[in-house]
Amino acid sequence: MSKPALFTVRKHESCPTCGADLVIRSGKHGPFLGCSHYPECDYVRPLKNQSDGHIVKVLEGQRCPVCQADLVLRQGRYGMFIGCSRYPECEHTEVIDRPDETSIACPQCRQGHLVQRRSRFGKSFHACDRYPDCQFAVNFTPKEGTCIYCHFPLLIEKKTAQGLKRFCASKACGKPVDAGNSSE
Repeated sequence: MSKPALFTVRKHESCPTCGADLVIRSGKHGPFLGCSHYPECDYVRPLKNQSDGHIVKVLEGQRCPVCQADLVLRQGRYGMFIGCSRYPECEHTEVIDRPDETSIACPQCRQGHLVQRRSRFGKSFHACDRYPDCQFAVNFTPKEGTCIYCHFPLLIEKKTAQGLKRFCASKACGKPVDAGNSSE
């Protein structure tokens, strides 16, 4: 089930301010219940006050492949995920957002590929998919190419005041590289 489809399902509760339905919405601090008539009505309520703990809602019609119990949408420490309603007896979980895998080879180990990951603080970064064997990571968008100064096999793209610019991904070099001069 896709993430937008999860958040558009209605909660079947009415807004205490205007009487409209409350819907699950996602903000920068996580999911919350908000009035469906926003911006006319700005009523919001955190999901954490519900009596069923970190279960956001039951996904009716979807069964756990391990024990055939209902699957539920949960709010965890690192964001939303789908899990079995019989936890801790059954520990089946599914990830909602798969990391974006790139075709760029890891410049450090040359065996893995760079994938997009999210830190516990919500920041995106790209790291080698062979972690913990290879601990290469960059905080900016990786681009294929070679540095013309140190011949490092990876470039990164940063937003600057002059627009998007490419730089060497090596921490020792880090020099700006023209897009026309890099070997792509």
